Amino acid sequence: MSEMTLDPQVIEMPEVDYENIVTEDDQPVDNIFSERQQRLLTETLYATSWQQAGTFVALANVGLFYDVNQQPVVPDALVSLDVQLPDELWQKKHRSYFIWEYGKPPEVVIEVVSNRKGGELDKKRALYARIGIAYYVVFDPAQQLSETKLHLFELRGKRYAAMEEAWLSELGLGLTLWEGEYEGSRELGLRWVDQDNQLLLTGAEAAGKEREQAEQERERAERLAAQLRALGVEPEE
Repeated sequence: MSEMTLDPQVIEMPEVDYENIVTEDDQPVDNIFSERQQRLLTETLYATSWQQAGTFVALANVGLFYDVNQQPVVPDALVSLDVQLPDELWQKKHRSYFIWEYGKPPEVVIEVVSNRKGGELDKKRALYARIGIAYYVVFDPAQQLSETKLHLFELRGKRYAAMEEAWLSELGLGLTLWEGEYEGSRELGLRWVDQDNQLLLTGAEAAGKEREQAEQERERAERLAAQLRALGVEPEE
């Protein structure tokens, strides 16, 4: 069978023997930094009030199948708009991102560079462009590929062009390099930001912000009560 023609507008459903497709190999594939970075990118989309017209799927380290006759590519993170996870995720055809099942490629894939062998700026870049993914992001924290830590590309026609700004208009989100504490360790990371350049928060950060706001409100109420007492007015409980 010849290679599929990947048209983001029309994706035909092929005959697929899912039982013979390897959707996971149970082999360790990445390092601790990359694993934490993957979770940071997906968690913040689900944990905050980020709203997108329709639904979305954000996945980390999951196979992206683009052709029934080709091995999948496994991006560190992907985001796909206007789709949702199917029921019964343990079914073989639901375990990975099969483009023909979701009806479209993801809008964004992100790769975190672990070494110089991944081909992020050449082989993978060409492949993701051929698949038809609108945005391709390469995060190179140790600058193993170049002096640039963050590379962003936008699909124009059939090729990627470098982006001047880290704003992904189709998502209504941007990306920024960030240094801070995540799960007990301080590190350089890649984070989502909204149109006001505010970080999308993790669940722990959102809970901490709520506690801080509650404490500020309690202190404000105590100051007001003290002022009333100074005027001889007993504040109501």
